[in-house]
Formats: sequence, C-alpha cells, structure tokens
Amino acid sequence: MSSVRLPRSPKVLVGVGIVAFFAILTVIGPWLAPDNPSATNFLPNLGPSGSHWLGTTALGQDIFSQLLDGARATMIVAIVAGVVATVLSVIVGVAAGYLGGKTDDGLSLLSNVFLAIPGLPLLIVIDSYLPASGRSNSFAIGLIISLTGWAWGARVLRAQTMSLRNRDFVEAARIIGESRRRIMLFEIAPNLLPVLASSFLFTTLYSIGAYVTLAYVGLTSTAVWNWGTMMYWAQANNAPLAGQWYWFVPPGICIALIGTGLALLNFGIDEFINPRLRAAGLSGKVRRASGLPRRPRLGYTPVARRSPGRVVVTPARPTPSSTNVGA
Repeated sequence: MSSVRLPRSPKVLVGVGIVAFFAILTVIGPWLAPDNPSATNFLPNLGPSGSHWLGTTALGQDIFSQLLDGARATMIVAIVAGVVATVLSVIVGVAAGYLGGKTDDGLSLLSNVFLAIPGLPLLIVIDSYLPASGRSNSFAIGLIISLTGWAWGARVLRAQTMSLRNRDFVEAARIIGESRRRIMLFEIAPNLLPVLASSFLFTTLYSIGAYVTLAYVGLTSTAVWNWGTMMYWAQANNAPLAGQWYWFVPPGICIALIGTGLALLNFGIDEFINPRLRAAGLSGKVRRASGLPRRPRLGYTPVARRSPGRVVVTPARPTPSSTNVGA
C-alpha cells in the first residue's frame, strides 16, 4: 500500500533528513570550519557576530569551528559502536534463540550480566585503563561503548529467533541438510532485519549519549573536539554563569537533533513492523477517504489493509486492556 510505505511516513522523512544532514556534516564538517578549532588567534569571550557566528571561547577559539569539527568524532564513535554492538547482539541473540539448551543458558546469562551492570560506571572503569593515545582514538572509544550496548538487542533478537525457529521454512532447511550456521545467517537473520535496524538505531543513540557523557566529565582526550568536549570546557569556564549561551547551547541542540532524528526513524520502523501502527503514517486526506477516525477511540486499534486501488480499513477491534475482565 503506497500510502503507508515506510519511506512516505512523515516521521521517517523528517528523521532521514536530520540524520542525512549530520551524516554529511560528519564528512565535510572539518573542511567547512572557517578556522582551526584549537587556535587561540582571536579576542576571548566574543559574542556571536558576522566574523564569529557563535562567538569565541575564553581562550579566543572559534566556537563555530569547534561545532563543525566536533561532529565527525561524535558521529564516528556512534556509528562504530552501533555497528559493533549490533553484530554482537546478532551473534549472541540468534545463536541463543536457535540453538537453545546449554548454549542458550550460557549466552542468556552473559546478556543478563551486561544488562545488570550499570553502563556508565563500567565505561568509566574501562576507559580509565586506556592509554592517552587510546582516549583520543574515536574507533577505540566506539569499541568500548559497544561492549555496554549490545545486551538489550541480543535479548530482543533471542525472543524473535525463538518465535521463528520452528517455522515451516526453517524446518524445510533442516530437512534438506543445511547447516546450523547457514540456517541462522540465511534463513532466520533476514527475517529479523526490521528488528536489527531498530536495534542499530537505538544503540547508535545510546552511543552518542555515552560518548558525550564521557567527554563532558573529562574522561576523553581534550585534544579531540566533540560536542561533549565543548560542553566540558564551557562548564569549566563557567559559561552558564557568565551568560555565554552560545558556547554550550549549540552542541546541546545538535545532540538533541540527532537524537530526535534517530528516534523518528525508530518510530517509523515500528510502524512498518506492526500493521496495527501503520495507520499512523497515513495523511489526513487518506484517513478521511479510508473512514479512519481523526482521533481513534480509546482502547480500539483500526487496522489499514491493502486493497487494489484503495485503502480498506477493517472494523476496529478492542485491545485486551479495554475488555471487561469480569464479564
């Protein structure tokens, strides 16, 4: 149904636009920076102007250059952590859900341990053992963050794999003699792609927050500019008390925007996975033509289905929470 396809959802379009903007900024941001972000060639504590769009720091550094240059390190760490954590969650989650038995018990125990350990304190402990060169390496920081962000996705993938391992196409693959590894990689994993995409977006969002937090408390190298480092120096120089909002507000807005973009993409994937949520992607015109209410009745979920040439809406059915249990 073209009217409810994922790419046409307003949430996804806005999310794709935001994420694409920051992806481009990651590549060309340092080249667009008008000055060296570490150079102290200007008067300190200048407000925003035509010469310095976001003013200067207490050391005379151009804040706009720091913002553009810091986008690369922030996004690289987030992408590296998201990819590595997703790969780990696939290996552990799919293997545990499909193999079962002692393998499932061991891998589930491992996942539960990482879920129970507080992520930020673990990151601080691991980061403290890194050499000085490692704290300035974005890839090394991304790998460390991925160690604390894979367990949630593994639990979700394990549950989804357990619901798929006894399906007919999996049984057929077993009967014709396919190996377990091939079944997990080529039969089960492709059916988990929407869940994998959602897990990757969630982990990437978590990685941005974790990296910015580490930088803000001063646990990463201050020689590498990122949005957390900008807020660290702003706090260290009492920028909030001095009213220098242009020093710490722009990186905060960038963090909020990229988080919003990833969240919108995640919501769009949820609508794509769950047919009961697809009506949320319909435009007002299509909703009226389909007979969908502008505001669905509380406790009822209208379901839009595909029909040649038009949208068909099945009768709304009550959700379990709206039924009378005592009847």
